[in-house]
Amino acid sequence: MQPPAATAPSRTAGLVLDFLAYLEFERGLSRNTLDAYRSDLAQYAAFLAERGVEPLQATGDDITAFLDGLAAGGTNADGSERRPAAAATIQRKAACLRSFYRHVRREGLLEADPTTDVRGPRKREQLPKVLTRAEVAKLLAMPGRDGHVDPIVLRDRAILELMYACGLRASEATGLDVGDVDLQDAMLRARGKGSKERMVPIGRRAIDAVTRYVRDARGELVGGGVERALFVNARGGRLSRQGLYKIVQRHAKSAGLEDRMSPHTLRHSFATHLLAGGCDLRTLQEMLGHADIATTQMYTHLSAQRLQDVYRDAHPRARHA
Repeated sequence: MQPPAATAPSRTAGLVLDFLAYLEFERGLSRNTLDAYRSDLAQYAAFLAERGVEPLQATGDDITAFLDGLAAGGTNADGSERRPAAAATIQRKAACLRSFYRHVRREGLLEADPTTDVRGPRKREQLPKVLTRAEVAKLLAMPGRDGHVDPIVLRDRAILELMYACGLRASEATGLDVGDVDLQDAMLRARGKGSKERMVPIGRRAIDAVTRYVRDARGELVGGGVERALFVNARGGRLSRQGLYKIVQRHAKSAGLEDRMSPHTLRHSFATHLLAGGCDLRTLQEMLGHADIATTQMYTHLSAQRLQDVYRDAHPRARHA
C-alpha cells in the first residue's frame, strides 16, 4: 500500500525540486520528461515514507523493494487493485532513480550511490513498424488522389513528403518555421530533443511539395495574419501535434495502413530505407539527431529482420512444406 505523495517529507520536496531544475536548465530535458520524473519521484518518496525512510537514507534494498512492488502490483489505499506495471514503465522509474542519486551524490549529499547494484527488469526490445517503399508511395499519393486540390490537400502532401524525406519527429515537423527550410539549397533546420538543432538534406519530391504549398496554399490558410510556423491549421495558426496525428491517420486509413501508422512510422521508414540504400550509421545518426549511436543501431536489426522476412516469402525452399 502506498500513501499519497503529499506525505513525503519537506526535505524530499526540496531535493526533488533541485534535481528537476538541474534536468531542465543544465540537461535541457523536455517538459513531458520532467513531469514523468516528478511523478516517479513522488511515488518513490511516498513508498519510502511508508517504510519510515527518507531518500538520503535509502539503501539498494529499499530501491529494489520499490521496483519489485511495481512489478508485482497489489492493493491501493482505497482497496482497489493495482495492476503490475509494464517492464518499460519500471525501467523508466529505475533510470529516474539512478539519475536522481547520481545528482545527489555530485552535490555532496551522499558518499555512496544506493542504485549501484540495483537492476530493473529488462525492457523487451520491440522493433518499430516500418512501411515498405511501395506502402510509403501509396501513403504519399493519398492527398489529392481524387483530383481535388485545395490548400489543405497541398499542406497535407507537403507534410507527409517532408516528414519522410527528412525523418522528422512529429514535434519537429510542427515546430518548423518558414525560415527553417531552405528550398534553394535543399536543407532543413530541425529542432530535436533538448532543443538541439541539426541540418538535414531535403529530397526533390519534398522540395516540390513544400514549394507548391508555400506558393499556392499557406498564404490562403494564414489569411491576413502573421504566423512564423511553416505548417498551419485551417484557422491559420501553428499546426499542433494532435492535428498532425489526425492528418497522418486520415491518409493512412485511406491507404489501408491505419493499423500500422503513426507520425513516427515515417521516421522509422526513412531510417530503414536509407540504411538499405547504403547510408552509413554515423551519417544516419546525424540526420536523425540521435545523441547515442546505439539508438541508431536499432535500424540495423530492423533491416536484417526485413531481409529475412523477404527471403522467407520469396525463396521457394525457405519455409517448411
